[in-house]
Amino acid sequence: MKNKIINLVFLSLIFFVACGSNDTEPYIPPVNPGNNNGNEEKVVFHKRAKEMYDVVNQLYRMTPSSTSSLYKETLDGSSYSFLWPFDGMISGITALHELGYDVNYEAMVDNYEKYYRARSGAVTVPGYGSSTNGTTGGGTRFYDDNSIVGIELVDAYKLTQQQKYLDRCAVVYAFLQSGLDNIMGEALWWNEDQRNQPGASDSNKPTCANGYAANFLLNYYSVCPQANKAAVLSFAQKLYSWLKTNLQDPGDKTYWNDKNASGDINQTKWTYNSGVMVLNGILLYRITGQQQFLDDAKATATGAYNYFVKPRNGLTLSYPNHDPWFNAKLLKAYIELAPYFPAAEGYINTYINFINHGYDEARMSNGLFYEDWTGAAQGRYKDLLHQAAVIESYGLIALYKGETSQTE
Repeated sequence: MKNKIINLVFLSLIFFVACGSNDTEPYIPPVNPGNNNGNEEKVVFHKRAKEMYDVVNQLYRMTPSSTSSLYKETLDGSSYSFLWPFDGMISGITALHELGYDVNYEAMVDNYEKYYRARSGAVTVPGYGSSTNGTTGGGTRFYDDNSIVGIELVDAYKLTQQQKYLDRCAVVYAFLQSGLDNIMGEALWWNEDQRNQPGASDSNKPTCANGYAANFLLNYYSVCPQANKAAVLSFAQKLYSWLKTNLQDPGDKTYWNDKNASGDINQTKWTYNSGVMVLNGILLYRITGQQQFLDDAKATATGAYNYFVKPRNGLTLSYPNHDPWFNAKLLKAYIELAPYFPAAEGYINTYINFINHGYDEARMSNGLFYEDWTGAAQGRYKDLLHQAAVIESYGLIALYKGETSQTE
């Protein structure tokens, strides 16, 4: 860690706040972080996930003494977080719950309902808005946001067997159905407010909306009513095929960002877009048994690693040094692919080295990670989304390693 100055007054305040909560512990900076001249202690990944969860709860909860409070959008802000960063927190909380920690899991997932919008203008189909006032949802309703909510709700149903989560999955399914049109081929726009508006920069059909919608549908397929399975799978395959046809780079099999309302392709690439398509290939293979889907996943996984991972700021191999939430989604894909593709283990180990470097060399004195895990720049570290990515990443790695909350 580059900043080793400990503000004792600040730490005392953090400890006082934490004592009012039964699911967090105060952050205590590590002594002599780094490799200790080759004598580095064994890293226990679940402990690092929980450590970062505690730090975030102490610094970002709107009501610090509550174990089910929503979060602030930024460290210095006073507004409730947008849905996207809250999604990031739920992903990490889910991993901690699976590891065996008491993180008030069900109450936190139920907080999604504070983003719920029964309608938007003339559209009477319910969905989840991009913002909240702490009680009800507001803002634009994005198809990728809603799909990620749906993915977490499928997990919640599987982990708790509570019918309410399955019912909410059906809401997400209906919302996605309402957004489908055949302009430029059957696929979803980024959000419902900017559909088919040529010249508008955000009017596009992107990989994120369609990739995560397909991912929700393929996860929902495993729990949805039998009568709906054929339609759910057909919807997912439709989106998957559209993405391969319109937004896959034929060279390295990674994915471009979007196709706008004028038909132009934005060839920007992000780790999460390729990551979600790897996940979709795996799920389609599991459901259909068709080898081509698994081959697609392997090809995109390899292309993404070769495209995104490179030397940066003194590190021999580094994932992109910005937007860590995007990188966490690629990590998840590699973990799911590893049983089918031995090379993925190496991709995961590179990520582990990267995040551990960040733990040692890219943190503030209050425990928060820089946005840039190489340690070269603090970046937008105050954003909740970037800290949520650390929790999720360490949680995923702990599960991958077979740890539980009792692992020493």
